[in-house]
Amino acid sequence: MGEVILDTAGTGLPKWVPDAARVYLAHTEKGCSIRELARQAGCHASTVLRQVRRIETRRDDPLVDAALRHLGQTRAATDTSNNAAARLVEKDMNSMNAAQSLPTPPDEMTLSREARRVLRRLCESGAVLAVAAEMDKAVVVRDTGEGGSARTAVVEVQIAEAMALKDWIACDTPGRISRYRITAAGRAALNRMVAEQENRVRGFAEAQAGFDSGREAEAALDEVDRDPRVRKGRYLLAESPLTALSRRKDKEGVPFLADPLVAAGERLREDFELAQLGPRAAQNWDQFLTSDTPADSSKKKGADVAQSRLQAALKDLGPGLGDVALRCCCYLEGLETAEKQLGWSARSGKVVLRIALQRLRRHYEELSARGGDLVG
Repeated sequence: MGEVILDTAGTGLPKWVPDAARVYLAHTEKGCSIRELARQAGCHASTVLRQVRRIETRRDDPLVDAALRHLGQTRAATDTSNNAAARLVEKDMNSMNAAQSLPTPPDEMTLSREARRVLRRLCESGAVLAVAAEMDKAVVVRDTGEGGSARTAVVEVQIAEAMALKDWIACDTPGRISRYRITAAGRAALNRMVAEQENRVRGFAEAQAGFDSGREAEAALDEVDRDPRVRKGRYLLAESPLTALSRRKDKEGVPFLADPLVAAGERLREDFELAQLGPRAAQNWDQFLTSDTPADSSKKKGADVAQSRLQAALKDLGPGLGDVALRCCCYLEGLETAEKQLGWSARSGKVVLRIALQRLRRHYEELSARGGDLVG
């Protein structure tokens, strides 16, 4: 079935909104008839009708319903502001609803960046996106086994709404707390976004110098294998080095990495993502070991606070331990790749990584005891 494509100029809707949703909003919010929309798109009226019905059936999903409602309000506000005769009415409405500002839908760049972060987490085994009614945040929670769970990401609900509308995530049984899982379309979108991100930076051949040496620049990024989910030198998107090591057990059944150590590594990764420091974004990570952490971080917000926490953690770990933690927890590099890049002997990386996570866990425990900044 072909998609109905309309002229989106002047609609006030972000570019990421699917064409079917644009058709639905034009019909339900603006009052355009099915035949009129079909004439604009140059297709049969039955094609437009199927698009409208398909979106209507998806409104049982809380996030999809909220996304359509907010986009409809955004479009109505745009139409009002474009109508000179209605500006006086708009002024009165704004004064009455000053305390009820419309949620701003994310732009395409923000959605791509956040979706890349969240969908990667949802690829992990047992991960779901939990959304509660009337909450402005959603969280990704991963089942750690034996009844345990760990929070691995936090996302604005507007981003979650956009991902649901684009069919990247889906909920089987909506409720007071709805649980969303990544769909096949979401996995395909993640593969595409990761490949696009790597293609953008591959030509720059950016280097990441070592913590304690001035060795030559590394290759910017590894080539993407034929299977887009597999990247040379890295783990599958569905798995991180920490989750893989946490499944390894000794003869007595004790995991190589206990849950508190995995949680410490996940916390470092979350700060890395909140600081908006993408893979290979910096020329020299030595700054995170040598730069001073601001004494009063209470005046800093968002990414600045996360970056301060990241700096403090890596500075506490020091050279070597900080290097392997950064590579495996934040860059999601495999242990073999990290060992090769750091010049270590084979099979030594996992031991050093465990020592780094133990010290990282102690760092976070001391930070919590002092009442320091927390993630989120």
